[in-house]
Amino acid sequence: MSHASAYDAVLLVSFGGPDGPDDVIPFLENVLRGRNVPRERMLEVAEHYYHFGGKSPINEQNLALLAALRAELDRRGPHLPVYWGNRNWHPLLTDTLREMADAGVKRVIAFVTSAFSSYSGCRQYRENIAAAVAPLGDRAPQVDKIRVFFNHPGFVGPMAANVRLALEAFPAADRAGVPVLFTAHSIPTSMADGCRYVPQLEESCRLVAEAAGVANWRLVYQSRSGPPTQPWLEPDICDAIRDLHARGGRQVVVAPIGFISDHMEVLYDLDTEAADLCKELGVQMARAATVGTAPEFVAMVRDLIAERAWAIPERVAIGRLPANHDVCPLDCCPAPQRPQMPARPAPPA
Repeated sequence: MSHASAYDAVLLVSFGGPDGPDDVIPFLENVLRGRNVPRERMLEVAEHYYHFGGKSPINEQNLALLAALRAELDRRGPHLPVYWGNRNWHPLLTDTLREMADAGVKRVIAFVTSAFSSYSGCRQYRENIAAAVAPLGDRAPQVDKIRVFFNHPGFVGPMAANVRLALEAFPAADRAGVPVLFTAHSIPTSMADGCRYVPQLEESCRLVAEAAGVANWRLVYQSRSGPPTQPWLEPDICDAIRDLHARGGRQVVVAPIGFISDHMEVLYDLDTEAADLCKELGVQMARAATVGTAPEFVAMVRDLIAERAWAIPERVAIGRLPANHDVCPLDCCPAPQRPQMPARPAPPA
């Protein structure tokens, strides 16, 4: 298909993570800058990274997604160069957008690695992009963000396949009754009240459960960051596991629907903390994989790029909610009122 593209480059935008032990503290200082976090709290978070050798898997996962997306665009178009910039670690958005400006890039379509609308998963990334282009003046590229994709079949399908695969860890006779706990990063209720995060999550869980043939499921949260005095979305994954056990449950699938790759929150909060709790309680846990670089998911990212680059009017979505807007309203996903300080970084998307 030969179309003229409205854009001349693609930008993959993500959270970033340390590449080794020496990066952990500078990375966390970037994450927590301006948030008045006591240093001892930051050092506590650092231990999560040191537990895995001081390296987050998110950068290698983004490199894999970059390679897969470039191959998909080369094969199906639009034939655009793909750049990568992070919020908190190298390659930083400021450096990547300067590189793009130096290359003469004028219009950019940005794919943010977050399927759901919230301040930290959408608006904050747009603010980061605006801050990165501001010093470039007249050379600054125009950057437009792709819509969120919580109800796109290219996200729902691979997630459902991963849930079905996780269920195979249990005897065939048990699978129909095994509960599935879908997890997403908790956010302050003041943030949730100003966006569509929870309704989008609930719809995505419903679609995945239906596609996977799961009748017994629940949406729960993980990776809470704030002080006890600040309300955050609940229940926490570990509380949900305790509740399941108290009601006689001895099997569970945990499906991190709020994340597109198996980065630190997934490895620590699910594969370490939740898994250790299940072992302690005698609950058999199987963890569903994230979508990662599943071919159907990569094809979806390409399709989202194509619908904007080629001005395709149809917006693919399934389920009860419409496809999300292309251009965020000015009052979309406002920042929450921040109290003192999070104990953990904001959600990597």
